[in-house]
Amino acid sequence: MLRRVRQSSLRQVLFLMARRPGLLCGAVLLGVLLVLAVKFTCSRAKNVVAAARPPVRFFSAEAPIVDLYLGQLDQVERLRSVAEVSLIFFYAPWCAHSMAARQEVQQVAKKLAKQVQFLAVNCWWNHGKCRKQNRFYQYPIIHLFYRRFGPIEYKGPYVAPYVESFILRVITPLTYLPSRDALKEFLSYHEPRVVGFFQFNSSPQPPGYITYLSSALQALKRDFRGVVRFGVVTNKQVAEAISLKEDESVYLNRRFNSSLIFPRRERNFSSEAICSWVFEHRETVLQWLQPPGTKSRLLEHELSKGPALLLFLPHNPLGTKPSPMLQQIADIAVRYHSCDIANHSSSEETFPPHSCCQSVPLPEFSASVCEVCLRLSPSSLSSSSVRCSFSSTTRGGEVFQSHLHHCCLHRLPAASLNTSEGCSHFLSSYSPFSQYSACCREVEPQLNQSQAKEEQAAPLTHPSSPLAPSSREGGGITGLRCHTNRTLRFYLLDVALNWPLAERLGATGNRSVSPHQGAQGDGSFATIVHLKDEVHYVLHRSPAATLTESLEAFIRNFSAPHSLLQRHLVGEEDRKVGEGETKHADTQQPPPRRLITELTTSSFLPAVMDVEKDVLLFYYTQWCGFCSILNHVIIQLARLLQGNGSITVARVNVARNDLPWEFMVDHVPSILLFPKYSKPNSVKYPDDLPITLPNILHFLLQHSGSVQSADKPGSAPHGAEGAEQSSVLRSEFLSLQREVQALRHARQRLSQQLAQLWRDNRRLTFEAITLEAQNSDLQMERRSLEDQHRETSRQLGEAVRRLEELVDASENLLNENTLLRVLLRALKDSTETEEQEDEDEERDEGEQRRSHMAS
Repeated sequence: MLRRVRQSSLRQVLFLMARRPGLLCGAVLLGVLLVLAVKFTCSRAKNVVAAARPPVRFFSAEAPIVDLYLGQLDQVERLRSVAEVSLIFFYAPWCAHSMAARQEVQQVAKKLAKQVQFLAVNCWWNHGKCRKQNRFYQYPIIHLFYRRFGPIEYKGPYVAPYVESFILRVITPLTYLPSRDALKEFLSYHEPRVVGFFQFNSSPQPPGYITYLSSALQALKRDFRGVVRFGVVTNKQVAEAISLKEDESVYLNRRFNSSLIFPRRERNFSSEAICSWVFEHRETVLQWLQPPGTKSRLLEHELSKGPALLLFLPHNPLGTKPSPMLQQIADIAVRYHSCDIANHSSSEETFPPHSCCQSVPLPEFSASVCEVCLRLSPSSLSSSSVRCSFSSTTRGGEVFQSHLHHCCLHRLPAASLNTSEGCSHFLSSYSPFSQYSACCREVEPQLNQSQAKEEQAAPLTHPSSPLAPSSREGGGITGLRCHTNRTLRFYLLDVALNWPLAERLGATGNRSVSPHQGAQGDGSFATIVHLKDEVHYVLHRSPAATLTESLEAFIRNFSAPHSLLQRHLVGEEDRKVGEGETKHADTQQPPPRRLITELTTSSFLPAVMDVEKDVLLFYYTQWCGFCSILNHVIIQLARLLQGNGSITVARVNVARNDLPWEFMVDHVPSILLFPKYSKPNSVKYPDDLPITLPNILHFLLQHSGSVQSADKPGSAPHGAEGAEQSSVLRSEFLSLQREVQALRHARQRLSQQLAQLWRDNRRLTFEAITLEAQNSDLQMERRSLEDQHRETSRQLGEAVRRLEELVDASENLLNENTLLRVLLRALKDSTETEEQEDEDEERDEGEQRRSHMAS
């Protein structure tokens, strides 16, 4: 049945086409066009994706770096096997981080090319072996190999000094300690230190030494910063200083608990076991934070552990010894964590009993003296060491002269010596065995009791200053960690690399001007961040106070049960001052009046809490797209209320200005109204109501402080004033409605004009497209004629050249033919001559033969 229906329908179609041949031709033409269109589309689809360009060298040819830009990973293994130390730099040629690190790596390679083999591998080339075997999610990546050990991945900043410092630590993972003085100096720093004792008498490299070396490399693999330092002792007498008597012993130095020796009977003596044992039992008082510069949760992970003291310092990673500023901070951290040690004396107290002091009067100031003391540990005391003799101590005279010159003649000017500020300790180097301190103070006559009470009751200026009451009480911060519930963690950051973070936390200055300009004169910046309470405090140092005094007072004030510190709020004015912008007060001119008052952290409370004005506050951020869309509404509102002095339209950028908790909002944009005479009763604009000019005006009229005070019976003057303002606002609202109607009519007329202009523009566009098509056809014809002319000229030139070649060839053939004829003639003559000579010889021989036979 279906077959019959199909046949009948096909017959009808054929009959219709036979009656209308035009329809048949149109169907055939449409099918041909469809086939051509499909073919043309498929042919163009093949050329959509262009082939990748072949890779080129990423590093300069002059740089001592083997650049494997084709991703030859097999060559990496071959080159690495023949080198002592190899650095492999995996990069992607399009990566901006790889491009930025290229110059830094080249700089390091030029310095360490004789010690380290530098290899660079393009791990993005899809035909390379590196791309096929590795799946890196970021670039660049640095792997370091020490002989067969590795890879040790570097995760720090890609800056030349930091990369070089990391390479040097891998090259020399162990520090050789030949004497007791070297051992004491090695153990005197605040970082965790490990010492291994190995005797090299039996063999050049004992088996335990190789394991110990591998454990040092394992520690670098676990922590690329190299916080745990490893040393090696080969002398038995030196090892006895730290109670190491057995060969192949490992000693972990600790300050607050007893030091440990690796238990070889309980654990296997392997590199992994030694490294795990060290990281399990180490003590850390200071920790360096080096954010990698990419998206990382390093700061969040550390700050979530509790309150943190962030210290931004100028840092040189290639320095052989810590800077004096770092030594002072390390001393503060050690004393803060020293819970089982008696409190040290403060700046006003005398030195401990076990100390040797020498005082010298200053000739410039008759009432001032400089006192240099050598503080000794109880273990190093003896009958001879108790005497106050600087000549008998090591470098005693040099230490005394340096402290006298630095502290008494430079650090304290005449103005500070005339004030009663007590002693100012200056610590040049930290050591657990001895400690040098300088104290400059003023010698004053004995005070009576009334004068002493008045001096103790003197007012203080800043809570974080070293002269705060908390700094005058107690005996310093020694052991404070165990006496407070607000335990601090000490973190160090390089101020040059992390200046944006310091600036966001409240540091002032322009880091691009000088690397040593910042919140303080010495380039340092200190802040305490308490992530749980969402607060942070900034250290404000007094010019007359040292870094040690300021930090101690700062830590004590934070640890107090009722902290005297004030929460720091970062505002936009801090950034302006840091960038060197001038304020209106400096020019002695009033600031220009604006329609919308821009509030900052410092001007927020005075403007919002003005009881004589209704404040309509608009919360926004620079990254909020909807906030920028609403700017025209706020501007129209401000223009409408420009003449009304009792209403202030203000806005605040909450992304650049910190506000107190009670004034924060949960989302942006948000609008709050602070009515006058009733600031605590602030009203939020409804979230479900569209933010339009009539709605905002209605919201303002409904919740304005003038209207509310007019409704109250006991406020007649304010009520009359509020009623008058309300009537003015209502009249302005009606006039605004009329203006809106007029604007609507004008918008309709403008729409019609725009439609006509659009039609004209479209017609002109079509004409321009037609002219461009004709112009392109003419250009194509011109180019084809030029190509034909060039091709004809080329063919003619080619024909001329061939004719010239034929002429030259014919001349050569004629010359060769003549020469051949001469040669043939000469050859024929010589042949005939030889034949005649042969006949003559045969004739002579025949005659001789006949004569001989006849005889």
